[in-house]
Amino acid sequence: MSLAPRVVLVHRTSEYEELVARHGTHGQAAFFLASRGRDIEEVAERHRRTRKALTEVTSAIPLAWRQSRVERADLDRFLFAPEDVVVVVGQDGLVANVAKYLDGQPVLGIDTDPGRNPGVLVRHRPADAAKLFASTQSGRGVFDELTMVEAVADDTQRLVALNEIYLGVAGHQTARYRLGLEDDGGVVEAQASSGVIVGTGTGATGWIRSVWQERGRRLRLPAPTEERLLWFVREAWPSPATGTSLVAGELPAAALLHLTVESERLVAFGDGMETDAVELTWGQTVRVGVCRRRLRLVD
Repeated sequence: MSLAPRVVLVHRTSEYEELVARHGTHGQAAFFLASRGRDIEEVAERHRRTRKALTEVTSAIPLAWRQSRVERADLDRFLFAPEDVVVVVGQDGLVANVAKYLDGQPVLGIDTDPGRNPGVLVRHRPADAAKLFASTQSGRGVFDELTMVEAVADDTQRLVALNEIYLGVAGHQTARYRLGLEDDGGVVEAQASSGVIVGTGTGATGWIRSVWQERGRRLRLPAPTEERLLWFVREAWPSPATGTSLVAGELPAAALLHLTVESERLVAFGDGMETDAVELTWGQTVRVGVCRRRLRLVD
């Protein structure tokens, strides 16, 4: 007998909750903000909207379905199941945070703060939850299959991201490595830079877009469902031993960017999740390209 679907509600600790946890009480948090010319009511109102959205979505879950909750900080310890329906209640970035832990489960993005969030990934309102659950259950749901990016190290460590993967030093030191494109005549360049970013069409609304604009917009940004990535080297430094000729490009579906570490420690992390990074050391090679998995986002 097949199990009933399980709704997994993904949320994050609100700014208000963080403030109260840090200062002990609402009053002390209010005093802290007031001393800096801020009113706690603005933060508290956003917290109330998020709590209300969670309550509204929870009440719309079909009675026969199971349910669970997971906070952003616990995603790397949560076990998602194939029959899960993942409901992200919060900001666009929270969808990206959960994407790397999924493998084909449908994702509903619920916007708790319309107008403040771009709504690129959290496309729905809490009031839409009931009809979205019904369409998902009946198989009539419409999905966007969003392209993801992956990095695979030579020791089999693997990292997946929805927006972008960053490779470089965890702090602000210079990253040293050799960079090249596979099947590109074996051209490899030694570089010293602030790191390398490889991003998707979904990421083209965020960090990748910022770098793309600074570089004069010479490359065409990919669409979120397009199997094509863009990569950029940040602040490559020219010297007698390091070059700056390989600083940007495209990666179609079958292409790979490879990087060989020439530093004591480099990291690779995705979508800003530095706490869930792949660590690399001298001589290790990592290859980055289009991931076979997609994020199934309910449209």
